[in-house]
Amino acid sequence: MINFLKKIFGGGPSVNYKELAEKGAVIIDVRPSVEFSSGHIKSSINIPLDTISMQLNKIKKYNKPVITVCRSGSRSAMATGILKKQGIEAYNGGAWNILQRKIS
Repeated sequence: MINFLKKIFGGGPSVNYKELAEKGAVIIDVRPSVEFSSGHIKSSINIPLDTISMQLNKIKKYNKPVITVCRSGSRSAMATGILKKQGIEAYNGGAWNILQRKIS
């Protein structure tokens, strides 16, 4: 069970999100547009989780690592899994407001 939770929520090696962002990682906020409009990381792109599979070609064209965020980390974990299965370097950034503090 612990390994399952680590896989979903990213309990592996520590990730330096600030460094990833400084090197040009794309931050994708997977919340619905209504949630996104109520607050988000300034440089983030809104691609709701339920549409991410349809946006894979667009995301691949960025040719950069991706950091996914949402409200709590659950949806961003799912999005990270989808992206990784498609060969995209992706990291679960968790809650958008916490990531914002980490990269500021």
